[in-house]
Amino acid sequence: MTRFKNLDKLKKVDVLLGLQWGDEGKGKVVDVLTPEYDVIARFQGGPNAGHTLEFDGIKHVLHTIPSGIFHNNKLNVVGNGVVIDPIIFMKEIDALIDMVDNINDRLLLSRKAHLILPTHRLLDAASEQAKGKQKIGSTLKGIGPTYMDKTGRNGLRIGDIETADFKTKYENLRSKHEQILAQFDFEYDLTEMEKEWLLSIEKLKQFSLIDSEHLVNNERKAGKKVLAEGAQGTLLDIDFGSYPFVTSSNTITAGACTGLGVAPNQIGEVYGIFKAYCTRVGSGPFPTELLDEVGERMRKAGHEFGATTGRPRRCGWIDLPALKYAIMINGVTQLIMTKADVLSEFGNIQVCTKYAHKGEEIDYLPFDVLSEDMTPIYEELPGWSEDLTELSSIDSIPASLNNYIEYLENALETPITIVSVGPDRSQTLMRKSEQV
Repeated sequence: MTRFKNLDKLKKVDVLLGLQWGDEGKGKVVDVLTPEYDVIARFQGGPNAGHTLEFDGIKHVLHTIPSGIFHNNKLNVVGNGVVIDPIIFMKEIDALIDMVDNINDRLLLSRKAHLILPTHRLLDAASEQAKGKQKIGSTLKGIGPTYMDKTGRNGLRIGDIETADFKTKYENLRSKHEQILAQFDFEYDLTEMEKEWLLSIEKLKQFSLIDSEHLVNNERKAGKKVLAEGAQGTLLDIDFGSYPFVTSSNTITAGACTGLGVAPNQIGEVYGIFKAYCTRVGSGPFPTELLDEVGERMRKAGHEFGATTGRPRRCGWIDLPALKYAIMINGVTQLIMTKADVLSEFGNIQVCTKYAHKGEEIDYLPFDVLSEDMTPIYEELPGWSEDLTELSSIDSIPASLNNYIEYLENALETPITIVSVGPDRSQTLMRKSEQV
């Protein structure tokens, strides 16, 4: 069968994504893993993402650009499943221009990625305002309205800026949005927003616009390794998250297939990232949320404030039924635990193993995940008081932390291969699991 001898060179695409409600530390871990890969590709979401990286004493927050951008000789691809706000994108570029050499050469944009218009942001704000107490906690970046136009077959894509009638396409969509906005009690001034947006569109033309599905698969055929970088988290997935308090895209492994043009049988390792506890930004159910002094201590110790919005994050103990669900949906092959250092604040650690729900105990997420209908049932484990942030080897961790890791590993039936003990890329401990 020599005709197909090159098939053994075809590298599968590895996927890295969050298993909770986002903010699990994806940016840092992608940065740590990038040296092992040739291509880092974002596959969904938009500037509602806030991927934080820290090294050499400097903190960086990326919104649209993949987290491999700081490494030389690596391609960074913004895939077709992403939505892009040209204004935010160019501000992100400006912040990196002095730190990243040849950024135009190492950053590629899919022609099929959809554009966020100024009127998308206005629609987002008007809709959220109209919801009142029922608001979903949108980041107000225009993400939802942009995905609505995408599925409604009205959207503008990056590739459209190369066409002769782009201005007409833009004006037609803007007019449609203005008609919708007229139905809200919402005042706005589009003039300056539009001026800045059109200027940013011109700057976008400086970058390589590509047919990303071809590039990703051609790189694989050439024996190159690709890492797909997810945004938000599994429990915010439009289909499998805590609907309607979710984002507008598929944040799970399947989203990497549609967001990059990769066949399902070409997915390799799936890295699932989770915090040693839980957080959530915005509205929606959160069964293990702590509305007391313990939750406040957790927030302060973990510096739990949104990288994109600055909003304080809701905090709670780890939720095993939710994690098991996320592992199942994604086909996770390796787990990565972050923020283990934060739990040094607590003498004992609570682990939610099941819920009391409608008069019975269950160990799975039900259809309607309403916090008031679900009481977490906890198991208590001994904590650790040692400062983990200076550790350089997994062999140096406290015995009680090792017991916590092994407890989670056994309960989740998936190996934990990386443990993060601080925000810097150096504060990352590699671990060999007996389950691997």
